Amino acid sequence: MTGPEGKLFGLDPSEYMHKVAQERLASHLGAGKVHLLRGQVESIPLPDKCIHGVYHSNCHMYWPDKTAAATELLRVMKPGARMVATVDMAVLRGGVRQGFFQGMSIEAEPYMEALNAVGFVDVHKVDKQDGSRNFLAIFATAPPTSECSGALRSYAALN
Repeated sequence: MTGPEGKLFGLDPSEYMHKVAQERLASHLGAGKVHLLRGQVESIPLPDKCIHGVYHSNCHMYWPDKTAAATELLRVMKPGARMVATVDMAVLRGGVRQGFFQGMSIEAEPYMEALNAVGFVDVHKVDKQDGSRNFLAIFATAPPTSECSGALRSYAALN
């Protein structure tokens, strides 16, 4: 999970998902290796520049303001920290066909545009495969210096 000094922070607005994570990660929570937070990605309850890396999966489409979310992620990431988001496009497109995600964009481009707009560098996507499952990985890096553009406010998300 993490090295001896590392900690994993998880964030989700859902009380149900918070309880599921508590059950699944009970031993890690007890050891102090995992810290679960309830809240929105647009307002992460962590200090500036404290996160070494961010991973999230199938969640950017739920963020009504992708620019605010990207800004908040960048705020909490250390300079040079990397972010990867994975998206199972086949599952999401199936959900769209069934009437889910109405009024939401499941596509990567609006999120990638927001990441670029707030100052992330090396924003790109790559098609990946894990066994028979195909997914899209979106990569972005916090600028290597503490100099970020404009009114950046920026998290580690587990979903």
